[in-house]
Amino acid sequence: MTAQAGEPPSRGSLAVGPRISGRIAALQTRLDRTDISALLVTHLPTVVYLTGFTGSAGMVLVTRDGAMLIVDSRYVTAATRLLATFARTVAIGLEPVQSSYEQTVVMLLDRLGPAMRSRVVGIESAHMTVAQHDWLVQALAASGTTVQSTTNLVEDGRAVKDAHELDTLRDAGLRLSSVMTQALRELRPGRSEREVAADIDRAMARAGFERPAFETIVAAGGNTALPHARPSARLLAVGDLVLLDFGGRLEGYCVDMTRVASLGPPTVEFTAWNDAVREAHAAALSVVRDGVAAVEVDAAARRALEHRGLGDAFTHGTGHGLGIEVHEAPRIGQGRTSMETEADARLRVGMVCTIEPGVYVPPRGGIRLEDDLVVTKTGYELLTNVSRDLHVV
Repeated sequence: MTAQAGEPPSRGSLAVGPRISGRIAALQTRLDRTDISALLVTHLPTVVYLTGFTGSAGMVLVTRDGAMLIVDSRYVTAATRLLATFARTVAIGLEPVQSSYEQTVVMLLDRLGPAMRSRVVGIESAHMTVAQHDWLVQALAASGTTVQSTTNLVEDGRAVKDAHELDTLRDAGLRLSSVMTQALRELRPGRSEREVAADIDRAMARAGFERPAFETIVAAGGNTALPHARPSARLLAVGDLVLLDFGGRLEGYCVDMTRVASLGPPTVEFTAWNDAVREAHAAALSVVRDGVAAVEVDAAARRALEHRGLGDAFTHGTGHGLGIEVHEAPRIGQGRTSMETEADARLRVGMVCTIEPGVYVPPRGGIRLEDDLVVTKTGYELLTNVSRDLHVV
């Protein structure tokens, strides 16, 4: 059974008082290094991370002295129950929305004004619309409060998982591996991509996942050359490559995995592609360790594919972080000069991410191999454990 909106997941993984308290305290420590007195958190996954609240709308205002969960009338009862489970271990208050979320934020800041060290309010620049920003700037100007854009104040903490988060992700990785093993074994010619995807989704539910982490990808034949192909009515046929890419959400945390099968003996070309991607996968893993730049992991995978003459066939990043969201920090890809924080990102012990190199050769097909791992002091620990051989049906 999944949690109701605003209530803690069944294991309490997001609503244990000391854990939530530690997350808020870590954010407050970061705030102390800035001239920001309060941070307005509007990104819902981050709201979950800081409070355990899982509704479809909500905000958190974090000050140096506490935090306030802001919810509308749909969630007041659930949020009240949630905060009661903290039993005085967390300094989170509840602020019901009066007219709108933004107006409530302004009223709350006016009330807190005298206690604020500075009249500077931070916002998550990547998660607020221009319209919201402009309205807040104008509404707060009368009280002398300014709005300052911020990046990664909370994400830096989210990227490194605590022991409970890692236990949840290990459990999820094992369950997902079992579903993948079953899905590969049950592939048959004559079934449609959509039928196979529906079977996988049902298998994930039986394995205990709350829901898919994203729309399940089943691609056959030439569709495997599309990195994010959507399942279609196309029937699987002898001679096809079949790519399965799916993930599940367990206790609020996401895992993600990709494998490829051949319906009948694979061609020499298909075998060569799989061998090349396996080498790239291994090359990327060999670089993973505490402190290494994420771009170096990506570069290792690219060098392996370039050595095979397939560098141009690798068209996306080598991996991404996993957690409350299926795509979060760290990004493991080529450096982008417009986003220096990504270019400078380094792996740290406790980060969880995917490694997923691939080659795509339209219209003939493609191969991608994806696993989840946690960065350790000595390298990495794999969370998924299905053979990366080309599975032959």
